[in-house]
Amino acid sequence: MNSSDLTVIYEDNHIIVVLKPQNIPSCEDATGDKDLLTVVKEYVKEKEDKPGNVYIGLVHRLDRVTGGVMVYAKSSKAASRLSEQMRTGGFEKKYLTVVEGVPREKKATLTNYLKKNTVNNMVYCCPPTVEGAKLAELEYVVEQTVGGLSLLNVKLHTGERIR
Repeated sequence: MNSSDLTVIYEDNHIIVVLKPQNIPSCEDATGDKDLLTVVKEYVKEKEDKPGNVYIGLVHRLDRVTGGVMVYAKSSKAASRLSEQMRTGGFEKKYLTVVEGVPREKKATLTNYLKKNTVNNMVYCCPPTVEGAKLAELEYVVEQTVGGLSLLNVKLHTGERIR
């Protein structure tokens, strides 16, 4: 992905909101694959004709496989304020997702414990007694069901990165 491929949804002097494609990391990771943070920096550097390094602050992440809207800060002051909103709940995480099948309940809260398997880089549900297990809670509403697929509106209550 190059800066010319970037879809900018909103931009001002403080933030830039972009669309993250699936299978692109939000920021640099161990794979060394090109990440969205780097692409946003390149975009701002080119657009504003800035010399040297460009500051872009990472405020939140989406998993590599997840596509969606990302908000990046264009100044350290904006990064600080957005990070504070993340900590205090002023930043809501909502997703639309398509799942196979039809959930038994039209609306529910799911609570599980997750653990990352570092060998295959996958996250699994596990008992809360497993060392390193992290609480994960979300609520969903079934918006529509068609042909064995369901569109869910999902709101995350927890979102700590599983390491």
